Amino acid sequence: MPAEDAEDAAADPGRHLIRYSGHAAFSPEVIARAAGTSVFTEDGRELLDFTSGQMSAILGHSHPAIVATVREQAALLDHLYSGMLSRPVLDLARRLAGTLPAPLEKALLLTTGAEANEAAVRMAKLVTGRHEIVSFARSWHGMTQAAANATYSAGRRGYGPAAPGNFALPVPHGFHPDIVDAEGALDWRRQLDLGFDLIDAQSVGSLAACLVEPILSSGGVIELPPGYLAALAQKCRERDMLLILDEAQTGLCRTGDWYAFQHDGVVPDILTLSKTLGAGLPLAAVLTSEEIERQAHERGFLFFTTHVNDPLPAAVGNTVLDVLVRDGLDERAQRLGALLRGSLDELATRHEVIGDVRGRGLLLGVELAGEHVPGTDGADRLGAAVTRRCFELGLHMNIVQLPGMGGTFRIAPPLTASEEEITRGVAILDEALTDATLGG
Repeated sequence: MPAEDAEDAAADPGRHLIRYSGHAAFSPEVIARAAGTSVFTEDGRELLDFTSGQMSAILGHSHPAIVATVREQAALLDHLYSGMLSRPVLDLARRLAGTLPAPLEKALLLTTGAEANEAAVRMAKLVTGRHEIVSFARSWHGMTQAAANATYSAGRRGYGPAAPGNFALPVPHGFHPDIVDAEGALDWRRQLDLGFDLIDAQSVGSLAACLVEPILSSGGVIELPPGYLAALAQKCRERDMLLILDEAQTGLCRTGDWYAFQHDGVVPDILTLSKTLGAGLPLAAVLTSEEIERQAHERGFLFFTTHVNDPLPAAVGNTVLDVLVRDGLDERAQRLGALLRGSLDELATRHEVIGDVRGRGLLLGVELAGEHVPGTDGADRLGAAVTRRCFELGLHMNIVQLPGMGGTFRIAPPLTASEEEITRGVAILDEALTDATLGG
């Protein structure tokens, strides 16, 4: 392509690219390379990446161990007929089972989180003989059919009827409580009871599974209250439903535990992993018990895809596990998460537009409080302005803007980030908040 054509393509990316982010625009600069916690534009500008790519690159960008694995494995064995097995696949399935509590010991390796959730829902429907699926009202589980039907935070309008039997459960959001106790705090037990009363009233007696995130990320970084996940699991048992946990963003040390569900002492019937498992490369997994796998197999479970159990991404997954264990990244996420949380809490004392800081480990949220910004769309405008200013100052941030929630920054730097990078990123956010507020 002639140089002038390449320049035109960068100046007008929409000329040849389908826009896939709703009303959001593409990033204003073309990225040329990435390393560690930073990405670099074609003009040589550095951006601290506080989203870990698409919340995936937990080892940072171009980690030397990942680069070495890709080079070696691609030259040896990259892709196979989907019925064939390779050593990386066998090793990763065994090693993932070793990181999990019983009875989660059977693995299916796929490519994306949506695909993993699709397979999990398909398995749950086959094993239970039912079809109804429950998920949170601010959920995001993917854009394929069953995953999209269980996604309520965005993307539902204009695509025709959803599959029958999908129900939304109210989100237990402590900062925006909808059902409160005598002290005005969220009464999540009553909320959960009422939610299932409504589900039971609508159900045709075919409840198959509940698919939820232990920390809702795209929904605004909402951590479930202590005891909630156990109570939800009990609701599922009472109805012979399976509990599916989507740990696309929370799995593999990001929250300070290897898996977020360990914090609550609840083991799901089916677990889905993706983003963090490949550390930025396309790798996902479904994990379940021997009993559920056996029942699914006896009923003819079919999820045959082009890249199921591919050796190249499986080799990357093994390397991710190597680095997580070798470098103690669960403990590092706890330590860096405490540093980041403390810095953000301090920021909140100086910026009244910060309404709440929440989350766990290195998955944190900073919510802008709309009541401190003029206009009905004040928080939206401020969030966009802060995001732009952060970008100009050298920090890439992601903001969730959902109806009634203002704007919430999802902050998820790589687990390999340095303390200096964490401090520098918070300083840029501080400056951007000041500039956007004064200029607003």
